Amino acid sequence: MSEIISASAAQAAGDTWVVVSRLIRRLRELAGPEDLSAGQASVLTRLAKHGPASASELAAAERVRPQSMATIVGVLEQAGLVERHRDPQDGRRQLVSLTELGRERRLDDRRAREVWLARSLQERYDEAELRTIIEAMALLDAVAQS
Repeated sequence: MSEIISASAAQAAGDTWVVVSRLIRRLRELAGPEDLSAGQASVLTRLAKHGPASASELAAAERVRPQSMATIVGVLEQAGLVERHRDPQDGRRQLVSLTELGRERRLDDRRAREVWLARSLQERYDEAELRTIIEAMALLDAVAQS
């Protein structure tokens, strides 16, 4: 059974896809040579939001192979951004958690990108347009959460 999609819904979807992709690329361009890869940054964000997890849980959540996650966790651990410790419920498992340095790094990276974006928006748009962007983001967030 195929649904009919209105022309405006199709255009909104296409436009959103293009703009979000461009914005993500632009934000990634702000990364310096010492910055984290997208996968590494995603792991730090997941650990900050959801707390300690095993490497296999992280791999499943990030939809990557366990070997790839082992590499990501190893790099983050070498950088002092995460640490491994025994699971108190199951001593055979190891959990990965953020270190204080990892928490700070995640916040610093995010703040730098948010400041760039806020300045760019402020330079281009007036208050009414900024409110429109805020409202549009709330609508898109509802779609993302559905």
